[in-house]
Amino acid sequence: MMTDQDSNFLKSVIRDVPNYPIEGIMFRDITGILDDAKAFHLCIETLKQRYQNQGISKVVGTEARGFLFGAPLALALGVGFVPVRKPGKLPRATISQTYELEYGQDTLEIHQDALITSDKVLMVDDLLATGGTIEATTKLVRALGATVHDAAFVIGLPDIKGHERLQKLDVNVYTMVDYLGD
Repeated sequence: MMTDQDSNFLKSVIRDVPNYPIEGIMFRDITGILDDAKAFHLCIETLKQRYQNQGISKVVGTEARGFLFGAPLALALGVGFVPVRKPGKLPRATISQTYELEYGQDTLEIHQDALITSDKVLMVDDLLATGGTIEATTKLVRALGATVHDAAFVIGLPDIKGHERLQKLDVNVYTMVDYLGD
């Protein structure tokens, strides 16, 4: 269970980078968590405790920072890890899902044989803003016949409404640290 003290600790190691990647954006840099063994352990252990008795059979992480939290969480849960990547990065046959960005589109892919119908999936990424990436990931997971109703993030930006977008897809959202006003 994430306490206020835990959340404040994580916020103390997350670095704010103004005007990155473009003017007017406050980028929340999670590399401070990765650089601090206590903070990184706290993230993985918190997620493990939350999901260890939920019947999760696979953790799906989105490129690229979702890999940083998803893979160690899968190991901690004793389940497999499935990467969702940008086009052309996976070596076997894939399916793809295109989604809208603020200025254009992007596409994600997953191996066609990465999941089976009996899999119960937990999606993991570092940050939830608009929810577009995880919406696309949800569609990929469901297209393969697996079940997914949960997504976990280190950081949430609730004012950008990604939580609401995912709830419309019947996806429960968990964030460890929320930044309001972003």
